[in-house]
Amino acid sequence: MSESLRGHFLIAAKHLKDSSFFKAVVLMIEHNDDGAMGVVINHPMDVSVATALSKHFEIAKSGQCVLAGGPVEENALLILHNSPDYDQEHDAIVPGVFVGTSPDVFERVVEATTQDVGSEDDFQFRIYAGYSGWGAGQLEHELSRGDWFTIPASADFVFGREPYDVWEDVLRCLHERNRMFSNQPSDPEWN
Repeated sequence: MSESLRGHFLIAAKHLKDSSFFKAVVLMIEHNDDGAMGVVINHPMDVSVATALSKHFEIAKSGQCVLAGGPVEENALLILHNSPDYDQEHDAIVPGVFVGTSPDVFERVVEATTQDVGSEDDFQFRIYAGYSGWGAGQLEHELSRGDWFTIPASADFVFGREPYDVWEDVLRCLHERNRMFSNQPSDPEWN
């Protein structure tokens, strides 16, 4: 394995047509010799967060929906949030992005957000159903085939953007970054 991609985005190449990864941007949560794990951050589902969590919490209806994190364990939920106060067991994936899976983390994050109505812009979370996973060497093979492009991740794309715009926005950042570090003309793959 080369350098770990934890804290990076995988950006699906245009030729990936699999519905789980079509125009997907995956935040890499783990990547080591045993495999890789991440969540697709830009595939909204038709299920609201209030509905998904209704058996556990009473939260006001909002426009926030659950996102399809990937095809693995689609019935399992995980939460990405931006408060280290509610998940001190883990290091940030990237500055301002923490992951949680335990009921305790869900409860503390969701309750804090619903109680601190005035601070909604400062304290954010996203709920994902399922995750994306790769066995040992599988992701490296897909990268060598050109299925994915990578760029360091940013909390702004996780929390601050309309999910439907994320793929194009991240591609634009990748294109600008490549242009900055190269005197070569732009890659025709992105035009």
